[in-house]
Order: sequence, then structure tokens, then C-alpha cells
Amino acid sequence: MSVKQVSAIELKQRIEKNDPLVLLDVREPYEYEYARIEGSLLIPLNQIPQRLAELDPQQEIMVICHHGMRSQQAAQFLMHSGFTHVYNLNGGIDAWSSYCDASVRRY
Repeated sequence: MSVKQVSAIELKQRIEKNDPLVLLDVREPYEYEYARIEGSLLIPLNQIPQRLAELDPQQEIMVICHHGMRSQQAAQFLMHSGFTHVYNLNGGIDAWSSYCDASVRRY
């Protein structure tokens, strides 16, 4: 069971269409403060297991991190925990800044 990879451009199109999508940011709080996609929910990767109840297994969840590695881990964990509509932002917040929103700072 593999996690579907979504490009920053695809995510931007989905946001512009107001698709019902949870943007789950799994970076650390200092990273989130520095750069984030507006409206995203911060649950750092190491807190996901304890905070699963904050997420709806029926909702579409786009997992976001810096470059796409931690979000891939989180997305796989969610899928193994019974979540069915989970996506990974390929290239992470860095790709978002590069291709969609230059006002989001890169680091």
C-alpha cells in the first residue's frame, strides 16, 4: 500500500478549487513558525501516534514537511492506522515555496 505523491502545483490547484483537504504539517514548531501553508494543522511527526484522534480517518489528508521525507513516514503511519485518503506533498514546503508561493520562506 503506497502513499500517493502530489506535486506542489497539484496541491495549489486543489486548494484553489476549495477541495475539502486537511493540510497536516509534521515539521517541528520552529519550522512551522518560519514557513507554512496557511490553514495547515501542525502535529510534529513524533506526536502523530498520540494525537491520531485529532484527525478524521475519512477525510483527505495532505501531509507536509520540509522536503517530503518526514511527511512520507507520517503518511505511511496514517495508512497503516486505517486512514485511506492520505497524500504526501512531493518536495515538501520547499517545493511549495519554489513553485507556488514565493512569499513562503525557504530554509
